[in-house]
Amino acid sequence: MKGLRIRQVLREVTVGETIEVSGWVRTRRDSKAGLSFIALNDGSCFNNLQVIAKNSLENYDTDIKKVRNGASISVRGELVESPAKGQRVELVASSITLLGEVHDGYPMQKKRINLDTLRTLAHVRPRTNTIGAVTRVRHHMAMAVHDFFRGNDFFYIHTPIITASDAEGAGEMFQVTTLDVGDAPRTDDGGIDWSQDFFGRQAFMTVSGQLQAEIYACSMGRVYTFGPTFRAENSNTARHASEFWMIEPECAFLELEGNADLAEAFIKHCVNHALTECEEDLAFFDKRIEKGLIDALVAIKDTPFTRITYTDAIALLNKSGQSFKHPTTWGKMLQTEHEKYLTDVVFKGPVIVHDYPAEKAFYMKLNDDEKTVRAMDVLVPRIGEIIGGSEREARLDVLLERIQHHGLDPKDYWWYVDLRRFGTVPHSGFGLGFERLLMMVTGMKNIRDVIPLPRTPRNAEF
Repeated sequence: MKGLRIRQVLREVTVGETIEVSGWVRTRRDSKAGLSFIALNDGSCFNNLQVIAKNSLENYDTDIKKVRNGASISVRGELVESPAKGQRVELVASSITLLGEVHDGYPMQKKRINLDTLRTLAHVRPRTNTIGAVTRVRHHMAMAVHDFFRGNDFFYIHTPIITASDAEGAGEMFQVTTLDVGDAPRTDDGGIDWSQDFFGRQAFMTVSGQLQAEIYACSMGRVYTFGPTFRAENSNTARHASEFWMIEPECAFLELEGNADLAEAFIKHCVNHALTECEEDLAFFDKRIEKGLIDALVAIKDTPFTRITYTDAIALLNKSGQSFKHPTTWGKMLQTEHEKYLTDVVFKGPVIVHDYPAEKAFYMKLNDDEKTVRAMDVLVPRIGEIIGGSEREARLDVLLERIQHHGLDPKDYWWYVDLRRFGTVPHSGFGLGFERLLMMVTGMKNIRDVIPLPRTPRNAEF
């Protein structure tokens, strides 16, 4: 049997079959009995396949005894029961082909390498247990995202990467231009003449696909987008990246309460998928990265999310007696320390905080008190905020007022305003940073370790 993955061999192949596998050597150990024991891994699963190479093989002395960690080989042989503890089978090689030898300087040796160093070796770090496990979990979580929305009758749409709209209104956007930055054309008042740029106006990398997703929600009912987003925010923290992936559903005829239900169901679906599809990798994370991780995930899956208003949350924080670094006065946004206190100490489980101060984004529905908006954040233990969402402002007059209140020009959002003129409907949505979800599921503490090639301030390597 050719082309088998090691995951298939370890789980499915019958003892006695002749098979062929390929992969990278994790370790090679020679015995006095004229054998070499090779631990082979192809990335398909956490565990290695042990290969037994006898000195009777034709290329034993020329190739096999010279194989270093990291070399790639192809092995043909018979699968037999293993006498070794902790493994069902091993492969007795009838032939081994050395595909790619390892030259001096290969950094992935037996000794453990810290995660900070691994970030400088992103081209080979997937060969480590930790990053290999993260990569497999990332794949399964992406599949879980699509499974959830497909199962709830959402359409998957692709929103633009290049946009002229700042969905957040914060201005922290990467600019896209074909102009010569050293000799850009100028207007009469000395400003850059963007009319001569590729798109005839300023263009940016998107910070969110939400506004464009609303277009399709107001025609197709239920849609979601799942793609890369970009923030030119100079935040060099363990929770921020300049390029990351966002999951953003938008649903017509849905108010805030239903949006909260959708967000809770989504988180629980993803956690359950990880628990059932990533058992070996989660066991590794539980043992090596964060003790008690699996129990924490089971609790998220099985525990109803507490729901509390922002006003009540502020009151709880003020009564806590805790000395927080950031103020807990009404009108201030909740910080990570506040979020973790609510989830880890007060409610000991996930919390949905809703009805925030009206200074949040312009597109959020204004409440009748005109002091708060129909916004929500989903907070989970250990992480804090993992989802931010809201019911969108569907009233034309209020939306125009809110755009101006936030210092934006309604002309820049003419098409967004049109949605309120042409058959407006109540609608809601949320955004979830995919890497935050992965940090929750794996216990990894730094966003740079759950994305293949991280982009952060002063770092665009690889």
